[in-house]
Amino acid sequence: MATSPDDRRLELLQATLDMLILRTLQWGPQHGHGIGQAIRSQSDDLLRVETGSLYPALHRLVKRGLLEAEWGVSEAKQRARYYRLTPAGKAQLVREQDRWSLLVRAIGRVMNAAAASEE
Repeated sequence: MATSPDDRRLELLQATLDMLILRTLQWGPQHGHGIGQAIRSQSDDLLRVETGSLYPALHRLVKRGLLEAEWGVSEAKQRARYYRLTPAGKAQLVREQDRWSLLVRAIGRVMNAAAASEE
């Protein structure tokens, strides 16, 4: 069965969110809300990860063995689930960063070629 363009777009978006989550957790364990806030802050408020996207992604990453989760208490004295990278998650982050770098370079080449042809 062929994948539709919408399915591929969803896979790209999920993979990008997964990479951002893994990257955020490389600095240490964090609860879900903190992960969303870190992505928002590090992107100068350009990226806002909604709860309906963040928590399914976290559950997916735990299921894949890339994250581990345990209950703890947040800075606000609330019960929260803390996520941390597993060794497999660290290895996946390296692979995702390499793929991301290739993608950015490829897009840059296309954009630069398009700009050069407009001159």
